Amino acid sequence: MSSALEVLMNNRWFLVLVEYCTTKIEAMSKKQMFTFLRDLGKNNSKDWMDANRGRYQTAKATWLAEIQDILNRLSQHDPSFEFIEPKKTITRINNNRRFHPDKPIYKDYFTCTPQGGMGVASFHISVGPHNSFIGGGLYRPEKEELAKIRSAIDYNGGEFKALLEEPGFKQFFGGLSPDEQQLKTAPKGYPKDHPHIDLLRRKNFVGMAQLTEKQVVAGSFVDLVEEAYLSLRPILAYLQEALAFEEA
Repeated sequence: MSSALEVLMNNRWFLVLVEYCTTKIEAMSKKQMFTFLRDLGKNNSKDWMDANRGRYQTAKATWLAEIQDILNRLSQHDPSFEFIEPKKTITRINNNRRFHPDKPIYKDYFTCTPQGGMGVASFHISVGPHNSFIGGGLYRPEKEELAKIRSAIDYNGGEFKALLEEPGFKQFFGGLSPDEQQLKTAPKGYPKDHPHIDLLRRKNFVGMAQLTEKQVVAGSFVDLVEEAYLSLRPILAYLQEALAFEEA
């Protein structure tokens, strides 16, 4: 028996078949995850969730397993990812309705923020039947944090613009996302004809790319996340360096 197994394990076509079947099973699991999230969106109530708690746990486990694969891949580029627990990267399925009582009880999507968070340049993934995307940067920074970013742009905005023009970032994200909160004129303390006034007027510095359900359920989704992360990493590094800077 063992010798027959060894023969199979050394057979290239057998290994290809195993990989193909594994990919198909993973894809079906993620398809079932999307089906659950779609059903949750249509039946957003505690009674429905209680009756489908098992499906929720299965969908959540599927997403956590995918996150683990993502962390394993990204750890090849940054060893710190190796020590991140998948469950620490996600948000609760329950919406915070304290200040927004009109929100649904539950989110109909799953998230993953493996790096960063509030007040930190972050990398983020969100998957759901109505809106899936991947991106990162700095979103709605506090006043002091925004001041640091503007100071960095004033000092070496040319370097930041060069990063934004990198082919990988431009091809994947198309540049920074439009900023609906940006100022109509120059921020206080900066001239209107500043060479980087387009960046100084911003309040958000985020690159984002929409994803299709087909892309998310594909066996190559981890490859796509890796590509996004690598194209975004120099932007995150620039922003984080600016946030960490302290005047002497």
